[in-house]
Amino acid sequence: MSTPVTIVLAGAGADSEMAASVRGPLLRGIATDTGGAVEVKLIEALKPEQLRIRLEQARADLAILIIPPVSDAHDQNALDMVKAASAECPVVVIVPEHSPERCLALLRAGASDFVVCPARPADLLPRVARLLQLRAPEAAPIGPLKQITGASQILGTSPKMLTQLDKLPRVAGCDANVLISGETGTGKELFARAIHYLSRRAPGPFVAVNCGAIPSELVENELFGHEAGAYTTANTAQTGLLREACEGSLFLDEIDALSLPMQVKLLRFLQDKEYRPLGSSKPRRADVRMIAASNVSLEDAMRHGRFRQDLYYRLSVLSIDLPPLRERQEDVPLLARHFIGRYVAEFKRPARELTPEALRLLRTHPWPGNVRELENVVQRAVLLSETTVIDASQLGLPAQPAASGDTSFKYLKGKAVHDFERRYLADLLGEHAGNISAAARAAGKNRRAFWELLRKHQLLPPHPLPGSESRMMKHHAVPPTPLG
Repeated sequence: MSTPVTIVLAGAGADSEMAASVRGPLLRGIATDTGGAVEVKLIEALKPEQLRIRLEQARADLAILIIPPVSDAHDQNALDMVKAASAECPVVVIVPEHSPERCLALLRAGASDFVVCPARPADLLPRVARLLQLRAPEAAPIGPLKQITGASQILGTSPKMLTQLDKLPRVAGCDANVLISGETGTGKELFARAIHYLSRRAPGPFVAVNCGAIPSELVENELFGHEAGAYTTANTAQTGLLREACEGSLFLDEIDALSLPMQVKLLRFLQDKEYRPLGSSKPRRADVRMIAASNVSLEDAMRHGRFRQDLYYRLSVLSIDLPPLRERQEDVPLLARHFIGRYVAEFKRPARELTPEALRLLRTHPWPGNVRELENVVQRAVLLSETTVIDASQLGLPAQPAASGDTSFKYLKGKAVHDFERRYLADLLGEHAGNISAAARAAGKNRRAFWELLRKHQLLPPHPLPGSESRMMKHHAVPPTPLG
């Protein structure tokens, strides 16, 4: 049975030159490229109420909404009518010109994705296919761009978070390099994706790589690629990440993990936009926007000679500094309820509510693992709770002192042991530059037992688990875990 895709021409745009230029090619392109497997229904409505009625009759699985070049009020009215007709229907909007502020407003208002005119079938069809594939018959669809960019997933109303959110349209509106700083779990990749998908490079690829997860001797090969015969086992040529990210954005997480020689080669690329694959005698060019991130202070790394000053200034033309969760405790209830809603729906559990005691514990916990730790705590509580409420005992967090002060022997002993273990492990990791094996040997523990202690205290470095065969995390527009 075919899947109806509703193309909606609403408001003043229904009779506009833009609508006419989009309608024909899209109808032909979708019909041709899907081999007739997708049924296209064209709905033209001049008034919002007409649009709502016709959408209800169409029972569409996806709507493509052409936004006319008029005021933002028309955008909101048209989206409201689509959502009123079917709250589960994902919406791809086609906007007449690129405006980061307008695109962000549309995403926040409920759009799942957007395309800037001239809208070609090649730009639109991958988005349509992704949305239709994600939509399950028994569940509401999730707009992938909203997950990818974090437009609706970057949650927070605290002043520190709003300051960084307000930068997004301006940062996305230009093509300069960006440096995102913040502790592990604060949402650096979400911001990187938001910058990419709100920029003119949105039709291009977003390629993310964790530099700290690649062995130092393989970084150059992963970034620049190699020619066949470049080394003994190179039987075929391999395109590097720079080539894969061409006309898009390359996100280098943990940029501080790059060796000094590799930093020099990356600097040369940033200066000239040229690179040389291993074994090649000819330089190649790549049109790539660089977005880098670090969970350590690059200023400190420069002072200690671990990071090049010239590379730092090349990367930090624009900068975003994400606050840790402990500095925006007022956002914890909002985030916790968001994760409860998500996992209640995902695991088909009854609705859950947090007791006042649970909320107090969440707000007073220091959250060394930031939003990622909060999500883990909430997910576990949703799965293990046998009632419709989640109380403090089900969170698995250490109890905070009561207002009058808990002076019992058991509490104070447990707190002292917990604090000692955490300080000892953190200091040991610092002394050995995050090398778990070396730190375990210094502690006189086997690596697995030491790793379990690190996990207990949320001190694991952001690398693959011990024994994992994956040495690199590489993503091509895969929705990430929502962060704050």
